[in-house]
Amino acid sequence: MTRREFLLCSSGALGSARRPNFVIILADDLGYGDLGCYGARAICTPNLDRMAAEGVRFTDFYAAAPLCSPSRASLLTGRYPVRAGVPNVLFPTENTGLPPDEITIAELLKPLGYATGCVGKWHLGHRPPFRAHRQGFDFFYGLPYSNDSRKRRENESGAPVYADEELPLMENDRILEAPVDQHTLTTRYTERALAFIRESKNRPFLLYLAHTAPHTPLHAAREREGKSKAGIYGDCVEEIDWSTGRVLDTLRELGLDRYTLVLFFSDNGPRRSGGDPREGGGSTGGLRGWKGTTWEGGMRVPALAWWPGQIAPRRETAEVASLLDVFPTIARLAGAPLPRDRVIDGRSLDQLLMRGTRLKDRLFCYYFGTQLQAVRLGRWKLMLQIDSYPEKPRSIWYRDDKVFRAHYRLFPHPQLFDLSADPGEQNDLAAKHPEIVARLTAAARKFDAELQRDKREQVYEG
Repeated sequence: MTRREFLLCSSGALGSARRPNFVIILADDLGYGDLGCYGARAICTPNLDRMAAEGVRFTDFYAAAPLCSPSRASLLTGRYPVRAGVPNVLFPTENTGLPPDEITIAELLKPLGYATGCVGKWHLGHRPPFRAHRQGFDFFYGLPYSNDSRKRRENESGAPVYADEELPLMENDRILEAPVDQHTLTTRYTERALAFIRESKNRPFLLYLAHTAPHTPLHAAREREGKSKAGIYGDCVEEIDWSTGRVLDTLRELGLDRYTLVLFFSDNGPRRSGGDPREGGGSTGGLRGWKGTTWEGGMRVPALAWWPGQIAPRRETAEVASLLDVFPTIARLAGAPLPRDRVIDGRSLDQLLMRGTRLKDRLFCYYFGTQLQAVRLGRWKLMLQIDSYPEKPRSIWYRDDKVFRAHYRLFPHPQLFDLSADPGEQNDLAAKHPEIVARLTAAARKFDAELQRDKREQVYEG
């Protein structure tokens, strides 16, 4: 079945019952330890802390990749980035993006009468075929790629990175402002998101609000700068908290809170900066690694779920879940059939959210690009032995061998960690448990072989 046939044939199963609304709020490079409800002390996040107190807080929730573009591809499709055709971060020079034949959450819900809006950072292809309003969203308002992209600059390897325009704020295909005043972004995103909620209050809707912050360069509204004890980085996080509060208050004001599931995540771990808030480095909360690595600090992220009257308050869960699970969860709750012509790697969390039902242990895979670097099953995480590099990706970022080898890695021997007792991955237990190493290695190799056979090749414009 083609994507078009799927969209034409999709139908719901809820009859005359009101379908729930969905709001997905995504932060960019927010660390596991950057919210009050995850232990932050210098950053004040009362709205997100209240969201946690009134809903579910995940302690073991993962991005599907340690970088922006692949993580977002998995969120919107429920598929590992390699399988979805976006294994690497996308730069403005590149003419590729999320393949049009992938089915996004928005495309899943449109046949059921949903209004769909995408506000914020897209970063899944800025060329026309890959833009958000051609991937199931009624409209797009935001940045086409990361806020550190300029018309011409040099990346960390010294290679030039080009954009078609100075950093543009766009509405669908129209450039509204270039270069955009980044101090205004979170405020303008919030205003557009609230307008969409008000416009859609009489029909089911999906809002995907993908913040630019706290990705570097750091900018907060001028009236909110200098307020946080954690410097400009803290200002940016606190502004996201302010924005989330506005969204939740608007849902309450319109009487939509009991009909709306709100999900809050980060797309990956925080940028490495030596802990200097001025450089954009957040807190991993004691986890090892950072953005761009498959250690816990690069992929374990804060995650909250809020739905008054449906999700019991003050719950915390250590069940292993990830951005891959958002697509099937929303499908189940909306009554949308999952596409049958492709593998969906995630699973629905509806029973976990609504009833606290335990999940069965299943393999979670830590990919960097096309390279499987680690797996988790239950409490055990195995960093795999890797003896060779994969083929170098077609990406400007990896022109430099040093950058390529810093991320696509060789591991001379496996390392095993009990994450229930050692979330910081400091105590390698591989020598004590060779049988677990062998079992996880076999499971990892089997899964990766199947995925590599099934992967979607990257699609290029022209």
